[in-house]
Amino acid sequence: MDTTVAGIGEVVVAALEDAGYMQSTIVQYGKSIRWLGVLAAERDGIYSCELGAKFASMTTSPRTGAYSSARHFDYGRLVWLFDSFVLTGAVDLSMRPRRRRRQAPFCAEFAALLGLWDQEMIQRGLARSTRNCFGGLAGEYLLYLEAEGICSWPDADGASVLGFLQSLRNRWAESSMWSAVSSFRPFLKFTARTDLLDALALARSRRHHDILPMLDPGVERKVVDACRQGLVSARDAAITLLSMATGLRACDTCNLRLTDINWRGSTLGLVQQKTGNPLTLPLPPLVLSLLADYVLKERPASQAQEVFLRLKAPHHALADHAAIYVIITKVFRSAGVGDVKVGTRALRYNAASSLLHVGTALPTIAAVLGHADLDSTKVYLSMDTERLQACILPLPKEAL
Repeated sequence: MDTTVAGIGEVVVAALEDAGYMQSTIVQYGKSIRWLGVLAAERDGIYSCELGAKFASMTTSPRTGAYSSARHFDYGRLVWLFDSFVLTGAVDLSMRPRRRRRQAPFCAEFAALLGLWDQEMIQRGLARSTRNCFGGLAGEYLLYLEAEGICSWPDADGASVLGFLQSLRNRWAESSMWSAVSSFRPFLKFTARTDLLDALALARSRRHHDILPMLDPGVERKVVDACRQGLVSARDAAITLLSMATGLRACDTCNLRLTDINWRGSTLGLVQQKTGNPLTLPLPPLVLSLLADYVLKERPASQAQEVFLRLKAPHHALADHAAIYVIITKVFRSAGVGDVKVGTRALRYNAASSLLHVGTALPTIAAVLGHADLDSTKVYLSMDTERLQACILPLPKEAL
């Protein structure tokens, strides 16, 4: 096997071309390969994983002396491809995981405790994103204990819990601290440490249920017209209108499969990722038509079962809610709506408020949104100002 930078580079470029990568992307890879070749010249052009690690660490621009995010991504991605070929004999074009690798505790007792917590979450059937969140906070707390000189679980006390939460405030917005507390609590329950749970309760973090205003009817009309007239791709139009009409969560949009669509019945049936409950939704004719146009005409050839795929190679399913947010924002901008910040959360609120505005019963709204608890839907009542005003009691004459 040719292990020179030039030889591996030819294999990588051929793999990119076979996978249907854009020519501009392949050219960019070619530039990085040439710079890698310059670095390898002192080693007779031979590539190694150690050389790749050194190349990937060159994230500073020689022109400005500042950190370059583009260089960090381009060089890191190229090294990923080179290393995969050296180690396996094949170029791995799969998407690299975005999340940061969790740092394991140094103490054997803490590492074992964190491992047991991971096994417990898997046995409970928690989603991977939930396990990453719960496990990440548990791991951070154990690392915090080690930094404080505590390497035995019985030595952890309530003060350490409050100190850990205080350390999070340097990185978390105050309005999001409720999320940290609620995601940290399951780990403490698992350890059966009631004293630590009592200390966690002292944080008194409360969730803020901010209700987003409804979209102006003129804005909705512009977005629908832009989607109908083909100003955006069928994929982007279908995602936006699906979110606007049904309030579907971003995670469920990413995981939506071809088999979930009942084309003849004009319905959508899926199991929600957040609640695990089945959900069936009607598909408006325009949304169904856009979905059909995308699947039949635009969708790249792929073995993936998810409906919505990346436009650029590799044609995998959309990664996360950030990808959905970018798509919806692009559609709104194409429709001439540039002064509204909107994503799936805003469209979900808008769908619920629209249903409430036309007098839809609360249980029906809960069913459409896929809420597991009716109390989760009651928060939208605060947007129904007309009916709330009807509940106002008149002032007693004595007060007047």
